[in-house]
Amino acid sequence: MVSTAAIITIGNELLIGQIVDTNSAYIGQQLTQLGIDVKTRLAVGDTADDITHALQQTEGKYQVVILTGGLGPTADDVTKPLLNNYFGGQMVLHTPTLTHLEHIFAHVLKRPMIERNRLQAMVPSACEVMMNDVGTAPGMRFYRNGTYFFSLPGVPFEMQFLMTNRVLPFLKEQRIGTEILHKTLLVQGIGESFLADELVEFEQQLPKPISLAYLPNHGLIRLRLTGKFEQKNSSNTALLEQQYQQLRSQVQRYFVADGDVSLQKVVTDVLLKYGKTMCTAESCTGGFIASNITQVAGSSAYYNGSVVCYSNNVKQQVLQVPEAMLAQHGAVSEPVVKQLAEQVRILLDSDYSIAVSGIMGPDGGTPEKPVGTVWVAVSSSSQTMTHQFHARFSRAKNIELTAQFAFGMLRKLLLKEMVN
Repeated sequence: MVSTAAIITIGNELLIGQIVDTNSAYIGQQLTQLGIDVKTRLAVGDTADDITHALQQTEGKYQVVILTGGLGPTADDVTKPLLNNYFGGQMVLHTPTLTHLEHIFAHVLKRPMIERNRLQAMVPSACEVMMNDVGTAPGMRFYRNGTYFFSLPGVPFEMQFLMTNRVLPFLKEQRIGTEILHKTLLVQGIGESFLADELVEFEQQLPKPISLAYLPNHGLIRLRLTGKFEQKNSSNTALLEQQYQQLRSQVQRYFVADGDVSLQKVVTDVLLKYGKTMCTAESCTGGFIASNITQVAGSSAYYNGSVVCYSNNVKQQVLQVPEAMLAQHGAVSEPVVKQLAEQVRILLDSDYSIAVSGIMGPDGGTPEKPVGTVWVAVSSSSQTMTHQFHARFSRAKNIELTAQFAFGMLRKLLLKEMVN
């Protein structure tokens, strides 16, 4: 029964932080959806000893081991010859891969194929080859001591193709009876430790197959209920749903949304539902909020634009902030951010607006307004809400936190005016 898994990522660039490991997150999500429980994740460098040790740690202990990286044509790509030695046998030519490589070089890259690339068609005789239709390095599957090993390229889109078209279909055939279910909700406005105190009794009464995880990020907390059931059964979903509704009721004061969604999506879904538009005036975030909104295709349906009013001149000339107001209160103040929100909403002909002004750090603070001081305003034609908060992290983190806080305030205004 295939039910547990380990992920091994290979590459010095991952260990030194030169590349962020997004592959593990994707693999973990895909395996979990199949009911395969990911138990551990190992990151190792491009050395034979480190990779061999990772294989020895996982062989026979987990039913599935996914490896990514080290399959390219350069000298530091050591995974394939190492796997050949580890599982025994010899390197052999895989003709379908060679034909595929010749096609890529002749018709896609339109350049001669050198011997180094031709060697990518050599594979260990102990493996089952998984054709990589979107790249040059084939995937490989091995089996020993009750463990399936899958070796995949480290290039994310190639890895994802092989997971979707080769690994997951194979695992679906092998999986027997396990079921892992998740339900997630989003809360805001309470710290993780305080929330945990409020949920002590709830956690104590959870049925044994179900557990609760706290996932804080940028001022929000995702509460995830996970049910790990030995057998597939319709009653599993009902049991998890029952516990989820109890949890939702208990955190109603802080509740933001059902599901593993962003606060930004919560806000924009409301705007779309009611046919409303928004805009932004960004001082301290420098366009970060606008960038996040426009990452979503179709955002022009609800987002009209932004004024990045980083300098006081722009605040005065574009958004009509009086010079006397800036002189008296400073750019990071309630009167100024209120003026920014109201004027940008009028200027960009929007139903709602967000405005932010703050000191993101690492310097620029004063005793009266230390680094991390932020004013946020949200505005509609009928009212403007303002609030000051204090961020306490790095500059980049403070900017992200400001954006989340602003979306949270806009959500409150939308709830007051449209949803209720």
